[in-house]
Amino acid sequence: MNERIALTQEIPVALAGRRFDQVLAELFPDYSRSRLTAWIKSGDAQLNGETVPPRQLVKGGERVSLAAVASQEVPLAPEDIALDIRYEDADVLVINKPVGLVVHPGAGNPAGTLQNALLHFDPSLVEIPRAGIVHRLDKDTSGLMVVARTLRAHTSLVEQLSERAMHRQYEALVIGPMISGGTVDAPIGRHPRDRVKQAIVDEPAGRPAVTHYRVRERFRAHTLLQCNLETGRTHQIRVHMSHIRHPLVGDTLYGGGMKLPKAATADLGEALRAFKRQALHAERLEFSHPAGGKTVAVEAERPDDLATLVKALRADTKEHLDAENGRRR
Repeated sequence: MNERIALTQEIPVALAGRRFDQVLAELFPDYSRSRLTAWIKSGDAQLNGETVPPRQLVKGGERVSLAAVASQEVPLAPEDIALDIRYEDADVLVINKPVGLVVHPGAGNPAGTLQNALLHFDPSLVEIPRAGIVHRLDKDTSGLMVVARTLRAHTSLVEQLSERAMHRQYEALVIGPMISGGTVDAPIGRHPRDRVKQAIVDEPAGRPAVTHYRVRERFRAHTLLQCNLETGRTHQIRVHMSHIRHPLVGDTLYGGGMKLPKAATADLGEALRAFKRQALHAERLEFSHPAGGKTVAVEAERPDDLATLVKALRADTKEHLDAENGRRR
């Protein structure tokens, strides 16, 4: 089935001075750059109602219109996959995605995805780009995602994302003791040699990326963080935490190999060995409702595997602190 696209959006002033094709990639991240460039050249993507070259520089405030028909690269079929719905109305859904569920079909994952599940839950989502999915979580990241159920809602949510008006809060467990929180402001782009990875890349190849983090709990060789995103780049928290030399526990792609503190308890050793994914959970999502503008705020509790690991880290830290205090008496 072909996907009918009819979207309009105003270019934020923050994107002034950038090329039209780069701006489209920023505003409509669900579509590849090559596809967006083809639509610019064919006149399906216009700037203030006019066809312009892909390299046209924008001033900010212009109106982008995208009217195209995109053939599905991977055939989509509704699949009866259980969804953990945390908020639902006629315009939006908020889903608590479990670990292991892929968001979009693609190479190696032709079926069994969140998109297939959404089409089964609400067949009318076939009329919305990407079945209403406006942002992503990695396969092995758990937590909250918002889904648009109408074109109006889709336009509004994409606009909130591009204007950094949607608030996304994560819990992350990282390797190493951290003293305080901070901000990582470093652009992210495709790794120059490893196409599976992202990396810190200077602009314009890299896109602006900002992550704020603060310490929630310290353990002997690990730290539990709260991370808040201003931007939503691929692997953003994973790349930024690795960049400051505190990669996520379980994130072997970005250097998060197992780290056992000296004389770790048996429970902690077992919990760390059993944890086979990046320790990242999207715990809170806040946005303006597309119809009426009321604030929608949804939270999702820490998943069982991460809760078990945090409990083991806490017990290990307490046991060694108690032993140290006993030696001082």
